[in-house]
Amino acid sequence: MAIPFIINKVLLNKSVHIQRLLSNHHQMLDLLSMRRMWYQQTMFGWFQIKPMTSSRRVQDRSKNKRIHYLEIVKEKWKILSKVLFLMELLKKEKEMVIPLRSLDRYRKQLNLPKPHKITDFIRKCPNLFELYKDQRGTLWCGMTKGAEDLLEEEERLIEEQSTKAVEYVTRILMMSVDKRIQLDKIAHFRRDFGLPIEFRTKWVNQYPQHFRVEKSKDGVEFLELVNWDPAWAITELEKRTLGLNDGIGREPGILSLPFPLKFPPNYKKVYRHGGKIEHFQKRSYLSPYADARELKAGSLEFDKRAVAVMHELLSFTIEKRLVTDHLTHFRRELVMPQKLMRLLLKHFGIFYVSERGKRFSVFLTEAYEGSELIEKCPLVLWKEKVLSLIGYRGKKKEVPTFSDLSDMEERDIIEEKDIIEGDTEMEDTCADFEEEEIMGGLDAVSPTNDDELEISHFCNSYKGTSQT
Repeated sequence: MAIPFIINKVLLNKSVHIQRLLSNHHQMLDLLSMRRMWYQQTMFGWFQIKPMTSSRRVQDRSKNKRIHYLEIVKEKWKILSKVLFLMELLKKEKEMVIPLRSLDRYRKQLNLPKPHKITDFIRKCPNLFELYKDQRGTLWCGMTKGAEDLLEEEERLIEEQSTKAVEYVTRILMMSVDKRIQLDKIAHFRRDFGLPIEFRTKWVNQYPQHFRVEKSKDGVEFLELVNWDPAWAITELEKRTLGLNDGIGREPGILSLPFPLKFPPNYKKVYRHGGKIEHFQKRSYLSPYADARELKAGSLEFDKRAVAVMHELLSFTIEKRLVTDHLTHFRRELVMPQKLMRLLLKHFGIFYVSERGKRFSVFLTEAYEGSELIEKCPLVLWKEKVLSLIGYRGKKKEVPTFSDLSDMEERDIIEEKDIIEGDTEMEDTCADFEEEEIMGGLDAVSPTNDDELEISHFCNSYKGTSQT
């Protein structure tokens, strides 16, 4: 009796042990299932929350990927743009002078928000501007003889470069889908292409053999191509790489030319993606001057042609640099992607996007050696001359009255209503500089002392901050 009892007891214990194991096994399976479900939900949620392009946002870019010497170029332009705006503003006035209180209307374009004083800015450029009072005690701003000579020189240089400017405007129309572009959009490129202030009112009507102004039913003005010139249907890259001078006898079609690449010396991580870069460079693409209507948006061919179009546009500019807002205006006309910034950031070796300021700028990296343009046209040299005259070291000078000025020609006292009246050309000037308006930048290192302002100070200060 004892033996069967013992056997039953053992079997019962074993059965209980097996049931416990099975129970633990089921619990483990349930736990794994719950864990798997939680993991999938978490991963799905992560993909939903994380922005698709966060790794390519300009602000999230690592410091090692920034090209500091091109950032210095951007900072110099910020200083120069204020001076050029004021010079063009004074140029449009009847006697090239304006009451100081009238300049308050242009604080936005001058990037001088209150409580900054406009007089302080003018005093920091004594080689270009001067302040004086009339017999009624009204404070006026005018240009020095040197600044007036510089404006005359600029007019002469623009006239000399007009043939090239006509070619570039015509080639933009040739790249467009409908062979016409809204006139206001091209006006954004005025300074970048070296076009005169009266671009919309006079200049566009001087070359009827190339283009003409047409009005749509709703009154919008378009610049329309008149004559397709096969000699100009060739990219700047083809000219440099293949040594071609014109496109006569060649239909624009498929190209297989690699784009020049230039990376900052301290950026090494790019070589991990060497295979992708090599594959992109070998890929054929459609010429910017060929019809791109049939290209599928988002395809590899579509994106590479967009890179070619942007490369061509930047090659047309005198500084090989553009505000990115200007490029986005032409997405439909030039068949470029909606997310243009992503494409610019992706092809870092071809383009460089500077995020300093209120608006981003894109550079053609191959055109620069350090912070200097490799090839400088006369208009760029003129800008550098103006830049060299900005800044001074010394004490504030007393503002002379009109009767005390011995080095100025006698001028009639002009009624203020005649001085501040504007016209369409002046509105164009304001619009141009609103596009280039820059906030931020070197505010932390900018000198607050009214007694000195040197360009080198900004460059050295920027180098110091960029290394921290």
